[in-house]
Amino acid sequence: MFSRPTDLQIERSFAVASEVYAAYGVDVPAALSRLAEIPISLHCWQGDDVGGFENVEAQSGGGIQATGNYPGKARTADELRQDAEKALSLIPGRHRFNLHAMYAETNGKCVDRNELAPEHFARWIDWAKALGLGMDFNPTCFAHPKADSGFTLSSADAGVRRFWIEHCIACRRIGAAIGKALGSPAVTNVWIPDGMKDIPIDRNAPRQRLVEALDAVFKEEIDPKLNLDAVESKLFGIGSECYVVGSHEFYLGYAVTRKKLLTLDAGHFHPTETIADKICSVLAYLPELLLHVSRGVRWDSDHVVILNDDLRATAEEIIRHGFEKRIHIGLDFFDASINRIAAWVTGTRAMLKAILIALLEPTHLLRAAEDAGDYTARLALLEEIKTLPSGAVWDCYCLERGVPVGTDWINAVKQYENDVLAKRG
Repeated sequence: MFSRPTDLQIERSFAVASEVYAAYGVDVPAALSRLAEIPISLHCWQGDDVGGFENVEAQSGGGIQATGNYPGKARTADELRQDAEKALSLIPGRHRFNLHAMYAETNGKCVDRNELAPEHFARWIDWAKALGLGMDFNPTCFAHPKADSGFTLSSADAGVRRFWIEHCIACRRIGAAIGKALGSPAVTNVWIPDGMKDIPIDRNAPRQRLVEALDAVFKEEIDPKLNLDAVESKLFGIGSECYVVGSHEFYLGYAVTRKKLLTLDAGHFHPTETIADKICSVLAYLPELLLHVSRGVRWDSDHVVILNDDLRATAEEIIRHGFEKRIHIGLDFFDASINRIAAWVTGTRAMLKAILIALLEPTHLLRAAEDAGDYTARLALLEEIKTLPSGAVWDCYCLERGVPVGTDWINAVKQYENDVLAKRG
């Protein structure tokens, strides 16, 4: 369907691009070496529209909604692994896979979420180990009868609250088991949909209950070499438009005082905010961050990540300050209106391109202009470097890593759709 330059043309373009960047004092091979060390955590829920495979009667979306009905979605864990493996084969570098608790495999048995254990994720762990992947994990505090009220860890019902505390405790232990098995700590991220659709009278009591519940969840000490705890805020959600218990201010305070990772989701703030501006502010107080990279269109709509200004700004903040060892980058979008594998590949490659562009930036020149108070030169240089040949460097990186270059990956996805996805009915 699509064609791309020959290998020789790619190599020639790369040589020219390297010379161009060298003129700006940028070491291209060094930039590519740093890029190869930065993993992206691909999220399992893109592959099946946030469905999961558990035997629990789901009664509530809990603020989660995937739109579209593109044919060929994964119906089983084996199909989801197969699809994810295909996506990973089209993305340069070695990455991670992010799993939600609702993707447990219980061999047909009804295992409620507070009873989940590492054994229910054994096949996921074996799969990740075989592919050389790290894994991350998430409690699933939505799409469950005990989430129907709109409240989980902050529920006024002590029994409901206890159930979700037990679920999150179980998930931390699963995360630790994953980290131990794979030799890389799992980031276990707690997000809850708790809130109200209309104006609340008591904003305080749910937050006090949430503090107590989180303290109970994190009471058990777990080696950070096995599991890292993160908490995720939100401005509003579906059914919680007026009030979210776990606001940004709430979780920032909790993360700082309890020494947890704070999760910044690109879609969880006001449409005029960007998480890029928050990164260095939060890292002034916390050792590490988790990013959920998404693309909100007018609201937290979790569109597929593309190489836009917001994504580039996020990557620039990470790279300009050398934060890549302190920040865990995960994706969080789900589009059921297009080929789901293409969504994974588009988003992950866009994230990597943004990081590469940031790595190729002559930051030393920009900083020198800024330090000298020469804001004219700073702005002019920022504009000029936008058209430097980063695409030629990206193409060569893909070629060297043995993944499709340019539009070749689209052909590969189309072929997979014809050979595999179309047969799923």
